[in-house]
Amino acid sequence: MDVTVDVGGRPGLDCGGFCSFCYFKGVERVKPSGCRRCKSYKLGCDYCKRAVVEIEPGFKPLEQLIFEVAEQCVSSRPDSITIKGNGDVSCYPHLHEFMNTVSGGKVPIFLDYTSGKGFARDGEAGPLIDAGLKRISFSVFSTDAELRRKYVNDKHPEAVLSNLRVFCESCDTYGMVVLIPGINDGRVLHKTCRDLVDMGAKGLMLMSFANTREQGLIFGNGPIMPGVNPYPVEEIRQLATEINDQYDLRVIGTPLWDPLTGAPFALAHHKEELKRLPSIEYGATIITSSVAYPLLSSIFYELGDEVNVVAAEKEIGNLITLEDFERIPLADMKGRVIIPGMVLAHDKEIYRALRRDGVRRLIFRGPDDLSVESERSIYMTPREVLDKEVEAFTGLIEQINDLGFVPSEFAAERDAILELRSPECHKLAADRLEESISASKDEMMNLLG
Repeated sequence: MDVTVDVGGRPGLDCGGFCSFCYFKGVERVKPSGCRRCKSYKLGCDYCKRAVVEIEPGFKPLEQLIFEVAEQCVSSRPDSITIKGNGDVSCYPHLHEFMNTVSGGKVPIFLDYTSGKGFARDGEAGPLIDAGLKRISFSVFSTDAELRRKYVNDKHPEAVLSNLRVFCESCDTYGMVVLIPGINDGRVLHKTCRDLVDMGAKGLMLMSFANTREQGLIFGNGPIMPGVNPYPVEEIRQLATEINDQYDLRVIGTPLWDPLTGAPFALAHHKEELKRLPSIEYGATIITSSVAYPLLSSIFYELGDEVNVVAAEKEIGNLITLEDFERIPLADMKGRVIIPGMVLAHDKEIYRALRRDGVRRLIFRGPDDLSVESERSIYMTPREVLDKEVEAFTGLIEQINDLGFVPSEFAAERDAILELRSPECHKLAADRLEESISASKDEMMNLLG
């Protein structure tokens, strides 16, 4: 049994201040976008009003966190405890006490993300390791102290890097680098890699920097760094492959590429695994992100021609919004449409956007996760990733077979609708209406003598 607990916190406030490249920098309260948790008759819920922009009152009290862990462990001790937060877990004032209480060195603890800005002096890593810390993902940005000071807003970069070394020596440490062109790439990146290898880090995540709406900035706060053109995902993929081959580190590029497992959508690279999937019996269209499109298309091409894949402009599927649906061409859209489960739009507005050509399609939300994100696959084996994908795709295909349609029937229905909307049909209807009006006039004159 694995337990996850969220310490809460607020981006920019409970993390030592915004990093220069932070996704939430400049975000204010935004209008609710709608989501799968909204009521069918009402746009807006707690999730898309508050949680999606990580609006919290602050860190949770220690007693509440201890209760949340105990609530999940009524009958047995957990196998592991993952600690995460909307701020930075290293800034949580009771972190050591909390870890010592729920583990005391007996239960493995994973810190899901930290930039380390909560560490103000040397020697703070040791007590956390003694309290049970076994794995940590650490946003390094660079091992150059001055770059951390300038771009990560790190007040104590030397102390943070000293603690990072202790983490690397004593537990599984995975560095994270949000790659900014001209700042922490090139020779600076290679120095960071060499330093991480020297420290004993297990892996490195090269992360794409989002600076435009297409890359995922949906809260009206972009560009975060004006004038910066982020690395395209394909270049992140190439860098991840090169660095993975060059250094003794497990390296992934996110959101696109894990050189070891092939995630996300590892099935696109292991076609022999597709025979484990059920047959597709009915037709449907799948809408996905621009990054996932070529991989998902490749998979369904191998499975037959019942399902076609259409790309939105957004790079991340769960960040697709109503604006993206309104821009998707409908010419190749079938009668049943499957969309990513967590897209941020209200169902009624999605229906209107995908029926704007007059064709009454049925739209369904698919699985929340169809693959394993590369930043999660770094902790997994190739077999674990493939098994997870086979399970997810099996569920999707079963959904298609339950909800799908016979393509020929839909084609006839669509053609009939489109014919009714054609200029020729409009002219014929106008001519018949004029004839009817003329006939009615003649009949009225006869009646009047």
